[in-house]
Formats: sequence, structure tokens, C-alpha cells
Amino acid sequence: QLQASGGGLVQAGDSLRLSCAVTGLAFRNYHMGWFRQAPGKERELVSAISRSALSTYYVDSVKGRFTISKHNAEKTVYLQMNTLKPEDTAVYYCAASSAVYSAYAHPSMYGYWGMGTQVTVSS
Repeated sequence: QLQASGGGLVQAGDSLRLSCAVTGLAFRNYHMGWFRQAPGKERELVSAISRSALSTYYVDSVKGRFTISKHNAEKTVYLQMNTLKPEDTAVYYCAASSAVYSAYAHPSMYGYWGMGTQVTVSS
């Protein structure tokens, strides 16, 4: 089970930290990803981190603003979101992948999903 939390309503320029607590999976064996879906848009992979936490991926629109981290002891993955923009408004989902290492940032390889958390950024 993946439980995401930390969303909310903030103003442009503010920060939020999303958390995703994982149970029932061997957390350290899974790559973790954060996806988002805005109304009328397709779901996109925002950020991913390899199972070892040695490799990270960010979609261009969030590079330099978002940071993903994976804490095996806590079985939790975080997404620190700084300098939020109205275009970051979406439902954010965490997901897990058991794919081979090189596929950690392949969206289609994520097979375990949590319920989303809403992030709304006002201008």
C-alpha cells in the first residue's frame, strides 16, 4: 500500500513536501516515482528515484525546483517542491516499480499506485 500526503493549497512561490509511506512491499527493492495529473491533461512522470537512490529523474518543468528522496529505513519517499507555480496544480500520485535498474524512469513500468494528493497553487 502506498499512502501519499502533504498536498494543499498554497500561493505561487511557496513550498510543499509530499510524502509517500509504503507498506506491504520490500521498499528498498523498488524504484519510486511521483506522477501528476492536471484536469484535462495526461498523467506525467514528474520525478523518479532508483531503488538504490543513486539515480534520479526530473521532468524538465520541475528541474531545479523539486527534489525527490528515498528513505529506506522509513519506507518513505518524499518530493520537496519549491518555488511552486500555478502550472504545478494537479493531483500527485506516488508509485512503485520493480523494473530493472535502467528502467527506473520509464512511466509504464510503475505498477503499484497510491491514492493521490491534491496540490493547488494560486497565482
